[in-house]
Amino acid sequence: MDTKIQEQWLKEMEEKSRAKQSQFIGNISSKLRRPMVTEAPQHPFRGSPDFWNVYEWNEQERIERFTENFQSVGGHVERLSSMEDVQQFVTNKAIELGAKYIIRQNEPELAALELEQRLTEAKISVWNTDAEENWKARSAEADIGVVLVDHAAAYTSSMVVLSSKDKGRSVSLLPTVLIAIIPLDRLKTRLGEVMATFDEGGRESLPAGIHFISGPSRSSDIENDLTIGVHGPGIVYALLVG
Repeated sequence: MDTKIQEQWLKEMEEKSRAKQSQFIGNISSKLRRPMVTEAPQHPFRGSPDFWNVYEWNEQERIERFTENFQSVGGHVERLSSMEDVQQFVTNKAIELGAKYIIRQNEPELAALELEQRLTEAKISVWNTDAEENWKARSAEADIGVVLVDHAAAYTSSMVVLSSKDKGRSVSLLPTVLIAIIPLDRLKTRLGEVMATFDEGGRESLPAGIHFISGPSRSSDIENDLTIGVHGPGIVYALLVG
């Protein structure tokens, strides 16, 4: 087909398509007895209002609100004093659940838990430490995934986990049970405080993935039939440490 003829044909097709769209929207507007909107609405305000940008809870309020909000969606929260307490909690929970396969991020803080020495009956895998391993499959068969949370927001009870070569998303997404460790200095009031750190770092410093976890996986179909654990762990423990 000649280029000019093709361009003319495409132009005519676009005009017909826009005419159909206009007629379709016009019919809806007529039935609603409202004028059809032809211009984009004005947005005089951008971002959060000033009062929200300065809204902040103290540490105890952040702990209480995060706990309340996280538990309200079916999550579990434990308040622990130290990483030694975390070590004991993870060990006891793994024994209680009879965990045979555990996977964790390749983080120094998690290595210090010495799960390999404490859970000799379980197979402990450390993300991306073996180039021959199928790490997604390893994560999918894991009974427990253990991660160190990068950021958290009390207002929405959201945990933010970043992806990298040592911290694959599958560790928090695929195991049956997730144990997420939140140092208290990483727990903020608002999610906006967390997002600001990414803006400040710029595009070049963005991680491979930014994942928000606000409780166990919850899925609901068109009939509001709620199912837990379809798109992620059905059991989530958030450990507030410090």
